[in-house]
Amino acid sequence: MPPTHLPHTGGAGAETLAAARLLLTQMGISPADLIESLPAAPTFAEAIPLVRARLAAGTARTYGTHLSLLESLWPNRSLSEPTHHELEELATSVQAGARTNRASRGGTSAMEHFVSAVRRVYRHAEDSGWIRPQDNPARRLSMPVRRTSHRYAIPSPQLAEICHTAATTGDDPALDSLLLRLHLETACRRGGGLALRPQDLDPDQCLVWLREKGGSDRWQPVSPTLMAHLRNHADERGAPYSGQLLRYRHGRPISSRRYDHLWGRVGTDLPWVATQGITTHWLRHTTLTWVERTFSYAVARAYAGHRGKRGGVTETYVKSDIHEVSAAVSALTGEPHPLALSSSIPATALPAPR
Repeated sequence: MPPTHLPHTGGAGAETLAAARLLLTQMGISPADLIESLPAAPTFAEAIPLVRARLAAGTARTYGTHLSLLESLWPNRSLSEPTHHELEELATSVQAGARTNRASRGGTSAMEHFVSAVRRVYRHAEDSGWIRPQDNPARRLSMPVRRTSHRYAIPSPQLAEICHTAATTGDDPALDSLLLRLHLETACRRGGGLALRPQDLDPDQCLVWLREKGGSDRWQPVSPTLMAHLRNHADERGAPYSGQLLRYRHGRPISSRRYDHLWGRVGTDLPWVATQGITTHWLRHTTLTWVERTFSYAVARAYAGHRGKRGGVTETYVKSDIHEVSAAVSALTGEPHPLALSSSIPATALPAPR
């Protein structure tokens, strides 16, 4: 005997559609009226300036090249036109054309920044109602797999050579020595050094307020020696209280080019620096490696300013605090710190700024 009820196969039957059309006709509504209409999406040339205006200064620098690429490549194309496949191909070409050096990892960083920039543009398009989430071609763009970093902790003898070269050559050895000391003590990124202001110094507690990538910020302990040099530098070079602290002799704020100039000069005198492609970020590796080996992973993580639960749920219970980081700074510099709980670890003295 045939079944009395057939399984539902999806979709409406002819009778159901006919009844729906009749009801809509009686209500004076056409099927087109039921389709949500969106305003026409702007072109890339129209949209990208709006996106740029909403970016923080550091993010704007990171995404700048890629936003400019989209503007120049597709100035008159609507945001709704490019397909996922087109964006994927463009991301691949960005990776292939990335500048390479000893420290590069196959263009993955350039591709990451490009994908992030495209996602930011299309997230703004969603928020503005120009496209629907399901029509967003950037949602399925995947990040490249990161390659293992070739950076390592610089051995003490070689680190001393770098510091000596910076302090005895160049047109502003005092500035360059201060840069090295700042990054060695705090393990901050280059952006953190450039963002430092006189108002970010707490001389009573020997703390500096670091503002780094992704909007992260933290109080970082420093030695009394570094604090004194930072304050003197700001006073002597006329840094405004709320302006950039690190400046040239004539008072103009430094930029990332000063770091490039510093390592280019050091690499000329020390060929192994140029061969290895050593940069400021190597100092971060050096300090954090020492902190982890001397204290613990939890202290190194706090010292680095890393957040979240990348280390697992256990991180919630064993996270380090500013007092332990201060003890690490005290041991690293051989100077007492007002917030350090203990200074019993043997000191490893750093060269003082000149």
